[in-house]
Amino acid sequence: MRLTFLGTGTSHGVPMIACTCATCTSPDPRNHRRRSSLLVEWRETVIVIDTGPEFRLQAIDARLRRVDAILLTHAHSDHVMGLDDVRAFNLRGGAPVRVHGSAATLAEVRHRFAYAFQPGDEGGGKPKIDLQEIDGPFTVGDLELTPFDVMHGSTVVTAFRIAPSGGGAAVAYVTDTNAIPEASFASLCDLDLLILDALGPWRHPTHFSLEEAVDVARRAGAPRTLFTHVSHGLEHAATNATLPAGMALAFDRQVVHVGG
Repeated sequence: MRLTFLGTGTSHGVPMIACTCATCTSPDPRNHRRRSSLLVEWRETVIVIDTGPEFRLQAIDARLRRVDAILLTHAHSDHVMGLDDVRAFNLRGGAPVRVHGSAATLAEVRHRFAYAFQPGDEGGGKPKIDLQEIDGPFTVGDLELTPFDVMHGSTVVTAFRIAPSGGGAAVAYVTDTNAIPEASFASLCDLDLLILDALGPWRHPTHFSLEEAVDVARRAGAPRTLFTHVSHGLEHAATNATLPAGMALAFDRQVVHVGG
């Protein structure tokens, strides 16, 4: 699998508006973080997880020509507000784009993007999306997706275990969480790569701190962990210098290959 981090930032992004801290003013491009999103490619299958406000720019940067499905972790604005930009894929492919999410997430999508589901003039002015409610493991092309729940404060967020159909290297994408139910830890076993929320150096009511994320990563035992949904509280190089072997902050446009 080829994974491209389209964005690794928290809801504010980095630089944060009106902030002059060392991370926000850093010349290191790895400290410039758009809202979190991941591109997954395996053989002919192309999946995007979450479409935040910068999705148009992220898709252009990644030279994305098509997408087979979009997976939504939850309906907070920094994860869904770029959904309108799938119109470009409608025009190229001539068909709706499949959007997978929990019942609660899709209900919010229908509310926020009501115009997309109402009859009216056509002509490329609204996205054509085919909402697919997640009710268990499913496949998209050559990939098997196993959803599992994590907690984001009181909000249930959908995390995903991703593996090629028929077996192979497995990845878990776990963003926006401060608690993983015991039943969900089974989906973190035998991973090749764990991608995990790590907001900053401080405790937070809806996100893991870096210290908490490291503890979860150690328990999961994946040979490699990359942290995402990162705030300006973590400067890239300085933070990575403190992390255990096999762990690091991800960065925008980073490409990772998993498996053979």
